[in-house]
Amino acid sequence: MLEMLSYSFMQRALLAGLMVAVICPAIGIFLVLRRLAQYGDTFAHVSLAGVAAGMLARFHPIYTALGFSVAVSLGIDWLRRRYSRYSELALAIMAPASLGLAVVLLSLTKGAGSEVLSYLFGSIMTVTQQNLYLIAGLGLIVLLALVLLYKEMLSVTFDEEFARIGGLPVGVVNAIFMVLTAMTVAMAMNIVGVLLVSALMVVPVATALQLARSFRGALALSVAAGLLSVLVGLTLAYTLNLAPGGTVVLTAVGLLLLVLGYKKARGLE
Repeated sequence: MLEMLSYSFMQRALLAGLMVAVICPAIGIFLVLRRLAQYGDTFAHVSLAGVAAGMLARFHPIYTALGFSVAVSLGIDWLRRRYSRYSELALAIMAPASLGLAVVLLSLTKGAGSEVLSYLFGSIMTVTQQNLYLIAGLGLIVLLALVLLYKEMLSVTFDEEFARIGGLPVGVVNAIFMVLTAMTVAMAMNIVGVLLVSALMVVPVATALQLARSFRGALALSVAAGLLSVLVGLTLAYTLNLAPGGTVVLTAVGLLLLVLGYKKARGLE
């Protein structure tokens, strides 16, 4: 571990990973409890379209991915309200549309193969100082919004209809939440990749829900599981020369399996 931290690129990777490990589960717990876990996958497809647009326009892909994600998040929220009885249609429409757009844009981009792979599967070992500033800035916005809107988010998460009757601006809260989710995916894709980012938002939460007895407990345990997954995953990736993003996600899944196995062995199911 100490040898790993002697390299500046590993220091940046660890810092970026730890920030993502806090933010992804923090937003992910609201997704899971609202039964919107698949939103992470949808925004991953959207982010890929944004990356492809950035490559084609020769503009920084992370910024275009962020712009695409925020714009589409508002579109998804609009579709959810238009199809209130079939809200999953919003995902069924936006995910393939975004993937189709990504494929078309990538086909027009010359020589983008290796760069595309870095965004698909993550490139945490090549995180720059600029990436760190971007992740820290976006992460701070997401966490600050969650703190300021904590009560409103909680109310809408557990009983949206009651929150609406109580006078809460449910539509505004939902729109803000979609934007925050989009920002989280765009921020984290450079670390674990667009194909794996939703796992980091959901798997630590699934682990926490097996142990927690309250929402705050689940939130704290989700973040703890995310941090442990990143620390152990990056250490294994460095030691065994493995793909960092995939190793982090597999570590998170392994932690979940350990918790499930422990509960089964102790008869706590």
